[in-house]
Amino acid sequence: MKTWIASFVICLAVISTLVSGAVAGEARVAVASSFAQPARALGDVFEAQTGHTVRFSFGSTGLLYTQIVHGAPFDLFLAADQARPKKAIAEGHAIAGSRFTYAQGSLVLYSHEPERQPGAETLRSQNYTRLAIANARTAPYGAAAVEALQALGIHGDVQGKIVQGANIAQAFQFVQTGNAELGFVARAQLPADGQGSYWIVPTALYTPLRHDAVLLGQGDNEAAQDFLTFLKSETARAIITRHGFDLPPETSKSGT
Repeated sequence: MKTWIASFVICLAVISTLVSGAVAGEARVAVASSFAQPARALGDVFEAQTGHTVRFSFGSTGLLYTQIVHGAPFDLFLAADQARPKKAIAEGHAIAGSRFTYAQGSLVLYSHEPERQPGAETLRSQNYTRLAIANARTAPYGAAAVEALQALGIHGDVQGKIVQGANIAQAFQFVQTGNAELGFVARAQLPADGQGSYWIVPTALYTPLRHDAVLLGQGDNEAAQDFLTFLKSETARAIITRHGFDLPPETSKSGT
């Protein structure tokens, strides 16, 4: 009897080890700075549901892509544009068929000062010293800000006032700390307590900020595959919208 019980306990231990080994894994995810807050919230829910862990690295989309090209050990790429995930597939850094649009962002002109009431006329008045934007070469929200200034016909006029952040998070920080009176940031970054004032930039002034995700490397990381699937779930979509992002009219199934 004792021998049977001992054997049964050993079998349970072996099964437990095999199951935990098959389920638990780690996904290393490169994430655009504009999506940092919802990514952390998504990660918490995903880990609780699956037992996997998620390790995020945040930065501008362009900088993250450069790191991917140079062999950074990421399993997933959550970009703030569509161009770089497409390029990752074309250049052999990502899995064809894994790309889809997980969110759509909005550009806002933000001020830490409640009384300033940002808008197109505020920009034209030039009654400010500094205007913060993200690096347009590497950050899609920075490129969108330049497009908006050009569409308004004032890009050349405000060149001397622009202070450039390495990414959208740094551009927001410039405004929050008073180093810039105004700044183009993501709507998702606006303070939850409503502090400050902002203007939602009309979407006709810039190219839509579609955020695409893509599976990197060989695509053999189960945790990364599961996280990509989770991003398409109703639970994830609710978290994404709660953090100030829109969902695209029709989420892509997959793409090259």
